[in-house]
Amino acid sequence: MSGVSIIIAAAGRGMRMRQGDKLFLDVAGLPLVGHTWRRFDQFDMASEIIIVTRSESRSLFEDLAKRIYVTKPWRIIEGGAERQYSVSNGVSASDESSEVVAIQDGARPCSPLALVAEAIEAAREMGAAVLAKRVSDTLKRSNDQAQVLETVDRQNLWAVQTPQVFRREVILAALAKVHDEGVPITDDTAACEVIGQSVKLIECNQPNPKATTPDDLPFIESLIAAEAAGET
Repeated sequence: MSGVSIIIAAAGRGMRMRQGDKLFLDVAGLPLVGHTWRRFDQFDMASEIIIVTRSESRSLFEDLAKRIYVTKPWRIIEGGAERQYSVSNGVSASDESSEVVAIQDGARPCSPLALVAEAIEAAREMGAAVLAKRVSDTLKRSNDQAQVLETVDRQNLWAVQTPQVFRREVILAALAKVHDEGVPITDDTAACEVIGQSVKLIECNQPNPKATTPDDLPFIESLIAAEAAGET
């Protein structure tokens, strides 16, 4: 079976965290991104890990690789000015023999690997897949004065997570189209929408949080601690 390249997106600055580079905040004894990297290094389906980051962070990741005893092939690629360019750099640098690439937020260290495997198989079959959660909160649309205009029907609404998984040639073509047309996107599956590529939603009912603000860290730390203690 052809390989799976894991692209860890780690070039952002995490300004909402207000505590410096969030990826290197200590969480359960390791930098946050160290948990993400180690998780996918231990993932049987992964054939290589590509870290996309800023040039000034290279030495931090080189030291981290030694600390977590990385076993799979890995390399560091410099990111771009925006996420879509960073992802494009990472995918372009992936092994050309890889059939599938999985793009993972560096600040999302608890992704359930059984569901990641399901997403990989779905991407092999139909070209693209992503972990996602059905929206359960009531949603309101507002005007510019933060006054409610209407309630939004949530029946077919999903909150998209990572990893976002693609056949390699699909995401390369999608990102090239986005770049050529100057289309702004906020996630990688949006590039697939531009080329008319269907994306399979893999329902994720297990915790898969991303560290965005300081309030996210205690929950993530508790999940990591529980997993280490064999409680999950």
